[in-house]
Formats: sequence, structure tokens, C-alpha cells
Amino acid sequence: MNEEKVIENTILFVKEELKDAEGGHDWFHIERVFKNAILISREEDVNVFVVSLAALLHDIADPKFYNGDETIGPKLATEFLEKQKVNKETILHVVNIINHISYKNSFDKNGEKFTSKELEVVQDADRLDAIGAIGIARCFNYGGFKNRALYDPEILPNLNMTKEEYKKSSAPTINHFYEKLLLLKDKMNTNSGKRIATDRHNYMEQFLNQFYNEWNGVK
Repeated sequence: MNEEKVIENTILFVKEELKDAEGGHDWFHIERVFKNAILISREEDVNVFVVSLAALLHDIADPKFYNGDETIGPKLATEFLEKQKVNKETILHVVNIINHISYKNSFDKNGEKFTSKELEVVQDADRLDAIGAIGIARCFNYGGFKNRALYDPEILPNLNMTKEEYKKSSAPTINHFYEKLLLLKDKMNTNSGKRIATDRHNYMEQFLNQFYNEWNGVK
């Protein structure tokens, strides 16, 4: 198995699969997560091949675009990697990362647990793309895609939602900052992730301050 060739084929596969994807979950999202994962890997003792494959395939079929079906992505990834003659141990590791990377799984305190340094790296890389300037852009892009209100002062963020409530939420886009984005800084796994997240978190706080000032006609 030529690992470099497998990575090249995976990139081509993902680009084709996501060619019509929503702008916040398209190939460019994958590319950014892949680059973040490689960057973080430089300071971590991990299998970079596993990290690379998981980063590239983690959103191959995001459940939110498949009526909540969480089985499609792992199935597609497995079938593709088998065709690439990737060994079973690596495939299982990659699929476990795909199954456990999502933020919504943090609501399931009694669910199946899986941990690995590779999961920590890819999870941090994915979460970094959800915060900062790009995170803000992705958040509003998805809100527009779902035709959600920008903000409604009468609809308060739900800070104690269940996994199902999170998946089915149709709250204004600003609420998502409090229900997820502003929480990510303290959920980073790696030192690199924590360091990068701090700057992006501060940027989001500045944005929200400006947003409310403009909303309320302060300045």
C-alpha cells in the first residue's frame, strides 16, 4: 500500500463527493481541517496517515444533510478505503474517529466511548474550523441555508439541550455561538489546538460585541 497514493486518491474522492455540498461543509472545509490536522500533528505523537485519512473523510456524509442518518459516512469511508487496499486496523481506526468526532456526541454521556490521540488531533482540527473568522462565516452560511433568523432577542440560547434537541434546533444563528462555538475553546484536546483556539475565540467575542452594538444602535 502506497500511503501517499492513497491520500491523493482520497482527496479526489472527497472532492467529487462534496462537489455540490453546502458552503460550510464542502471540500474547502475538508481541506482546512486536513491542513489544521497536519499542523497539530507536528507536536503530537500520532499516526499521520490515520490522521490524514480521518480528516479527509470525517464529513464525507454529514448526518445533518442526510436526515440525521449517522451510518452513511462511516459506510462510505469503509467502502472507499477497502477499495484502496488499506489494512483493516487502519480502516477501523478511521471509522471510529468519524463516529466520535462530532460535537453532538458530547451530549451523549452514556454512549460508546472511543479515544485515541489521532481522534484528539482531528477533532481539534475540525473544531478550529468552527470558530474564529471562518467559523463565523460558516455559521451564518448554514443559518442562511436553513433560512434561520440572524437573531431574536426573545429566543434565548438553550444551554442545557439534549443531543436530539441539538440536532433538531432551528434557533436563530446567534444562539449557536452560545450553544456551541464559544464552548469549543475549553474542549480542545491538544496544546496546539488550545493555543490556536484562544485567538479565534477572542475574535468571536469581539464580533458579538460589535454585532450587539449595531443591533441596538449603539454605534
